[in-house]
Amino acid sequence: MLIGEVARRSGVSARMLRHYEALGLVRPSGRTGSGYRKYSGDDIRRIFHIESLRSLGLSLREIGRALDDPGFAPSSLVEGLVRQTRERIAAETELLTRLRRIHAAEPADWEDVLQVVALLQALASKSADARQRAALSSAGEVPVPVEALVEAVLSETEPNVAGALRWALARSGDRGPELLAEGLTSPSAAVRERAVQSLAEMPGDEATAYLRAALAHPDTVVRGHAALALGARGVTDAVPTLVDMIVEGRNDTDAADALSVLASDTATTDDLANRLLDRLARPTTGAPARGRLTQALAGIPGTRTYDALVELSKDADRAVALTAAYLLHLRDAR
Repeated sequence: MLIGEVARRSGVSARMLRHYEALGLVRPSGRTGSGYRKYSGDDIRRIFHIESLRSLGLSLREIGRALDDPGFAPSSLVEGLVRQTRERIAAETELLTRLRRIHAAEPADWEDVLQVVALLQALASKSADARQRAALSSAGEVPVPVEALVEAVLSETEPNVAGALRWALARSGDRGPELLAEGLTSPSAAVRERAVQSLAEMPGDEATAYLRAALAHPDTVVRGHAALALGARGVTDAVPTLVDMIVEGRNDTDAADALSVLASDTATTDDLANRLLDRLARPTTGAPARGRLTQALAGIPGTRTYDALVELSKDADRAVALTAAYLLHLRDAR
């Protein structure tokens, strides 16, 4: 078969076939009387082998070794190709992400593009000061895309920088709560905590809805932060979790403060008092938890709480009785 026919059937150009021949990858087995290259069936099979290996990303030099060295072991070479391909995909994915974020910023001109690039680079800086400045400047005329802010806040370990990023996120507009809620599914406990802390500082009904959903999260830390944030927003759905926190001694002071905020609505005071007293009365509630529950009653106004404190001042547990008596004294003094 002559070179033109081989090129037509194989899809490999005549120029590339000559290049293969120059490299010694495939040589036509014969020549016609006029000197034209003539390829045999074995030559054509070798061409297809070369093209198959090229499709895997092998260089022509590596292909020559693979085809001509009987002792050549493909495993290490394929392993290297896998590694290189992963690195290339990671680099391309990073570039695609950067381009999408620049596009999302809707730059008006190349000056805007350069400003966004500079902010994105600063957010990824090893310098905490640079990251913090980038977060604080992200609310400028060309803001940092919200996706970049979410990624930054979920990976930030410096408290001051994290605070600046949460501040920027709260002013970022759409999609912030949705993207932060995705962080609640992270396998990393630290990322989940950063996500719920950031959600707690996001305004609006959407963030509140995600915080409500987080009350059922399997991570107790996530549930706790969500409950505290919801309590501050006056959402009574958080009450059971807040009571649990007091019983378990997890941020119990903050949980009691959140209950006192909810108790500012007089319609809820008796219900809050009853929930605390119900846990106090359970035989499974230990002495330390009973003491914390009694202290939490200090922030709940109303006659129901007062009458309960009178009874608790006679409690068999001396610590509970003394705490209740002290709280009654403060109420009487007021």
